Amino acid sequence: MGKRTMYYSIGGAIAAILLVVGLADWNSERNEYRTQQIKNSENNRFVYDTTKLKANGNSAPHVMNINSIQMGETIKGHLRQDPSIKLIKHTETNESHYNKNEVTVKFKSNPNDTELNQILKEINGDVLKHLDSTVVFRSHSLSTPELITYFKNKTTVDFAEPNYLYLQNEMGPNDLLYQEQYQWNLPVIRTEVGWDVTRGKEDIIIAVVDTGVDLAHPDLKNRLTQGYNVIENNNFPDDDNGHGTHVAGIIASETNNQEGVAGMTWYNKIMPVKAMESGGYGTTFDIAKGITWAVDHGADVINLSLGNYQPSELMQHAVQYAYKNNVVLIAASGNDNSTHPSYPACYPEVLAVSAIDFDGKRASFSNYGDYVDVAAPGVQIPSTYFNQQYAALSGTSMASPHVAGLAGLIRSANPDLSNKEVINIIKKTAYDLGPKGNDAEFGRGLIDVRSALEAVSIK
Repeated sequence: MGKRTMYYSIGGAIAAILLVVGLADWNSERNEYRTQQIKNSENNRFVYDTTKLKANGNSAPHVMNINSIQMGETIKGHLRQDPSIKLIKHTETNESHYNKNEVTVKFKSNPNDTELNQILKEINGDVLKHLDSTVVFRSHSLSTPELITYFKNKTTVDFAEPNYLYLQNEMGPNDLLYQEQYQWNLPVIRTEVGWDVTRGKEDIIIAVVDTGVDLAHPDLKNRLTQGYNVIENNNFPDDDNGHGTHVAGIIASETNNQEGVAGMTWYNKIMPVKAMESGGYGTTFDIAKGITWAVDHGADVINLSLGNYQPSELMQHAVQYAYKNNVVLIAASGNDNSTHPSYPACYPEVLAVSAIDFDGKRASFSNYGDYVDVAAPGVQIPSTYFNQQYAALSGTSMASPHVAGLAGLIRSANPDLSNKEVINIIKKTAYDLGPKGNDAEFGRGLIDVRSALEAVSIK
């Protein structure tokens, strides 16, 4: 679409807002670190946790000067790159990491006990996980490539592949951080004026397949529906990492409750699905199982703030299963400033999201390529965090849930829309950034909540 004049008021008609992002003692000899800001809800102070992480450019703490702006103009300030969540890197041989000595096998039919016992004897191994005709094996003597060769020679096998590892990709509401105008992300995509059309509905469910969610967080506990812990096979998907809680808060942190942050939607429910370990990684099997569980238990939208650079048949099957069941799938493009296709974002059934910074430019860490569909804010996004805290994080992991929240609002406005129609509305109403039309950095452009909801036939 052509560019048009759009005004974004951040916290009303104000000339400038000084937002103090961080104070820390920095070692000038270090060029690898990250600053994570956590706002303690009890004493209203920021806690700064500095850890090593690759960063380029201006990474020192700074003061951002965010003006009430007209879209297309630069938002004043110095961007501190904070790609807090990264995908697993390619190796020199263009492979992704996987659990060694393990293999994921899809049989043409469910193997019986006799067949399994014979296989275990031949590979000197164990069954780690078993779901219908899909089995994860571990060998005590064979490598993963050797296991794949073994199973591919069997006529009973549909496919065999490594058990890949996926990593995280990190109104006038009276919520504290929104009122204090820390949440630059919501006004810039016209969320508040979009709420005039709909604020969401409780029967539209957005699944977050991630590290779980802090089930006791005051800004989230009333927004949750029944979830699932894939890792421990129980119904207690509590977050032991923080990433999933942050993603969930961007989507549906309780709004207008005088607590911390405002979410994209006031009333949509979050379905927490824990498919990633406390270290921030998950296997193909667990994530695919999490997607399938979410579909089978009524998810209307699934957010996947995670990725890997290696295609997986098992993951693709899970994605296709969700799409065939009319679920809208949203995924982060990744944080390596790379054009390598990342999965599941680049599957055709998935809406892939890149990240923008305060200047409306592609965030310096954001992956890009012809598979990117739209862009959303992804730098210093305040949200909920585990242990009932708040954090400002950056990454395409933070951009993706903005789009998932918008998909939930669209389905709230008209639940009869197909997933394809929801995706088309999001893309067609996006505000064009970069070269005119579709491009590799922003896809169709920055999501526009108001325009998207106006394009929906309200039901």
